Amino acid sequence: MGNEQSNEILQEDSKGKKKGINTFVLLFAVLVVMAILSYILPAGQYDRKDVDGRSVVVQGTYHLVDKTPVDLFHLFTSIHQGLVEAAPIVFYIIIIGGMINVMNATGALNGLLSTTAEKLSKQRLAFIAILMLLFALGGSFIGMAEESLMYLPIIIPFALALGFDAFTGCAIVLMGMSIGFTTAIMNPFTIGLAQGIAELPLFSGLPVRLGLFIVVYIAAVAFVYHHANKVAKDPSLGIWGDRRYEGVAVIENIKFTGRHKLILLAFVGAIVCLVVGVIKFGFYMAEYSGVFIIVSILFAVIGKMSSNEYIDKFMEGAQGILSGALICGFARGIVVVLTNGNIIDTILNGAATILEHTSASVCAAGMFVVQATLHLLVPSGSGQAMLTMPIMIPLADLLHVTRQTACLIFTLADGIGNTILPTSGYFMAALAVAGLTWGQWAKKIWPFVVGEYLIAIVVVVIANSMGYGPF
Repeated sequence: MGNEQSNEILQEDSKGKKKGINTFVLLFAVLVVMAILSYILPAGQYDRKDVDGRSVVVQGTYHLVDKTPVDLFHLFTSIHQGLVEAAPIVFYIIIIGGMINVMNATGALNGLLSTTAEKLSKQRLAFIAILMLLFALGGSFIGMAEESLMYLPIIIPFALALGFDAFTGCAIVLMGMSIGFTTAIMNPFTIGLAQGIAELPLFSGLPVRLGLFIVVYIAAVAFVYHHANKVAKDPSLGIWGDRRYEGVAVIENIKFTGRHKLILLAFVGAIVCLVVGVIKFGFYMAEYSGVFIIVSILFAVIGKMSSNEYIDKFMEGAQGILSGALICGFARGIVVVLTNGNIIDTILNGAATILEHTSASVCAAGMFVVQATLHLLVPSGSGQAMLTMPIMIPLADLLHVTRQTACLIFTLADGIGNTILPTSGYFMAALAVAGLTWGQWAKKIWPFVVGEYLIAIVVVVIANSMGYGPF
């Protein structure tokens, strides 16, 4: 869910064995570096003013202030302060984790995907297109990520039965979800958090992201189908991995019942309520959390869960996503150090000074490159939002890049990186389940990913030049 459980970065040690570097360790290292910088960099501040209810940096007002370096003790207290400041978001993520696990426990999503794969098992293009659409919608609306691991043993056997290879089955799942994260129509873990920090209406700017969804979806389906069709004609062109699924029909035959349909209908109804609530009533984190709790109870009632079973499943989901939620607070602690050390504006001023004599288009492109690079270090979508957006938003104000464009930059960089960067724990785990190495995957996927990065830069430049705004 939203890359939330991607806490380990896989690397090879000297003996060729995989070991994990925990994301919390990386973030703590960044925390220490920022504290050291509070002793080195000059302290400074910008004046700020309210514009349409948003706090905006006033260009040209940067001035030096007395140094307030962060000592060792306050380095550690900043973690608690970050968790406190991020509490609304932390609890929001925990509630979503509980809701999604209750829905998964009913078997509705699993039944939908299983039945769809079975019905399309003789229609090659439809098999790829429809399944990728389902995973894309899952990524775009509920931030489905780690859940991919449970669907790979279902999708890959069907792909092999159609004459495709393991890469095709894996790509249907991973690229499908990447479409959702890249365009983030209503992903609460990425665009929702980014816009909250940017003080924009939640899920505003939707038409642009919806248009991007359609374009990226068509391109991804064409890419996967082109490869799959070649493999069907000449199996020697396929990427078979360790062939562990060859000859397997279906791992599990799950019926898609009327009860499952009602559960998915309830979820769609909840999404509609959220959209109406944002537009008409100004819903925010508390209201969103309330809707998700209500719909999780509906899932339990429709799925005939006992009250104890419902609580167990909700708590299981909350527990599973807890580490990702805490990453948000930990990342916020870094911002606390920068703020308390009075160097966040110094960093902003330095970046603005470098870019201020370039066009807004160059600035937007430069911000995208920076965001894409940071994704390598912080693969968690929500953690990355909490760490980078407090810096990117005021930087966007200074460089005449709209805040909505800054949020778009974040979601595009995050989503594209999810299909290529080996620092994503769930992505590497998915390749392992599929029996593919990172090298096999990257060798095939890199042209598409490079194309996505180039198109993303063009899109953010155009969006900013058109004044991509709150609505």
